[in-house]
Amino acid sequence: MSVSAMFVELQGALTADQDIREEIRKVVQALEQTAREMLTLLQGVHQGNGFQDSECEAVRVPKKCQKAREHFSTVRTQMESLKTKFPADQYYRFHEHWRFVLQRLVFLAAFVVYLETETLVTREAVAEILGIEADRERGFHLDIEDYLSGVLTLASELARLAVNSVTAGDYSRPLRISTFINELDSGFRLLNLKNDSLRKRYDGLKYDVKKIEEVVYDLSIRGLNKEAAGGAGGEK
Repeated sequence: MSVSAMFVELQGALTADQDIREEIRKVVQALEQTAREMLTLLQGVHQGNGFQDSECEAVRVPKKCQKAREHFSTVRTQMESLKTKFPADQYYRFHEHWRFVLQRLVFLAAFVVYLETETLVTREAVAEILGIEADRERGFHLDIEDYLSGVLTLASELARLAVNSVTAGDYSRPLRISTFINELDSGFRLLNLKNDSLRKRYDGLKYDVKKIEEVVYDLSIRGLNKEAAGGAGGEK
């Protein structure tokens, strides 16, 4: 084969790779738009009575969470499209294209589940919500580090929610958030994180813990934590 023929062949491979990446980018842009719409919707829980605006089958579920779950139907359709845009055995070759939006979607799923149940969603449950696999051997999957990054984003959002809850006159929620975040922090301390980006994100968790502790301390010195503890049983 001549040198020219070799480079023509190489150009063909480069073009094919660029075409795949362009198709992936189109779907990722659609996913990012859906994620932005969900985030805008869920930001409403930071305002006033954002938690108590609906009842569903005797279990109170915020309307915003219900609407967010409807958006996840769109996410699942978009994920199905994304799966067809690249060879199934080359997930990590193209992973950087959807890594950020996937972490954002993990956060959104975790936030919805927390608002509904005040528990941490499992990686398997997030994968099901997003319409992908938890097991890497089964194809397009939720990488563990992407799941953990999304959970760390949840911690930051809950720190903000603790502050805004006090502003809205909800003094019991920060106490429950504090318990949840401390459990989350204890869980992360069990991990030996090798990923530099993830480790830096985890370093931010201590600031979230500190922010929530300050909120709880402020409630304590104002005597509002006792009031909150007394009313928490009725809420839950």
